[in-house]
This record gives sequence, C-alpha cells and structure tokens, in this order.
Amino acid sequence: MDGYAKEMTARGPTLSDDGAPTGSVHILDLPSPAAARAFAFDEPNYQAGVYRDVLLRRWRNALGRTMWDFPGGRTGGGRYLVIGLGTGRAADLTVPPDRDELIAYGPLLSDDGTRWLGTAALLRAPDAKAARAVLTEDRYADIEVHNWQFGGRPS
Repeated sequence: MDGYAKEMTARGPTLSDDGAPTGSVHILDLPSPAAARAFAFDEPNYQAGVYRDVLLRRWRNALGRTMWDFPGGRTGGGRYLVIGLGTGRAADLTVPPDRDELIAYGPLLSDDGTRWLGTAALLRAPDAKAARAVLTEDRYADIEVHNWQFGGRPS
C-alpha cells in the first residue's frame, strides 16, 4: 500500500456489528480502469483469498480531500461506508450541507466516466440509520450501509 500513498483518498476495513472484518474499502486516484483492476487484484488480502468479491467503480471526489484531511480525525463516533446503487437519473450529486461529518463523498461512474451508477460516502454518524440518510432513499435500487474504520498507519 505504501507504493500508492500519493494516489490514496481513503482506505479501511468494513466490519460486522460485532467488529469482525467483512471487507475493505480502497479509494484511489488511478490513471485508468486497467490500473484500478491491477491494484484490486494484486492487493495482498485479495491475493490471500480474504475477499470473495471486488466492486470496482470510477468515483469522483466531490470533497476534494482525503480521509487524512477529515476535520473529525481518525477516532470518535460511528464511521460508515454508504453505497447507493443507482438506476436512472443521477441523484445526490451535490455535497450534503453537513460536510464536516463526511470523510469521503462522490458519485460512482461507469469506466468511461459518462454514466452515473450511484453514490458512495464514508462518514461519521450516530448510527447506521443516520448514515443511510445521507442519500435520497427513493433514488436508488439499493443502499448498503457498512460499519467502517480508518485504515492504514497514522500520518
């Protein structure tokens, strides 16, 4: 992962309600879909068989910052990954007003960047229900909410 420090926007494990690892999030600014696939499938935990599935999506950084720039710091409060899988007209393209609780936020796009496929957010919230509310419920085919924590070494 150290070789991708400049490209890294966010990373960290997703967790079950009892704290067991369920997956991982890596958000990187890479030059192409091929580079993203290479990163994902060369990632050490994937190589070790830790992950069954990999979801790759182009993502636009609507906040223009990394998780290390999050004003709320690495600890305190519940942290969540929220993924809204979209259908039809794009939704939630504008950053929500309470951006100080957002760690990362932006639209999920097709490989060529022309089609909206959903929205992804990392945020601090009091609970999963409040985290889910960052997205407009009726504009998505499905919304997933996962417990998440900061990954990597402190900078």
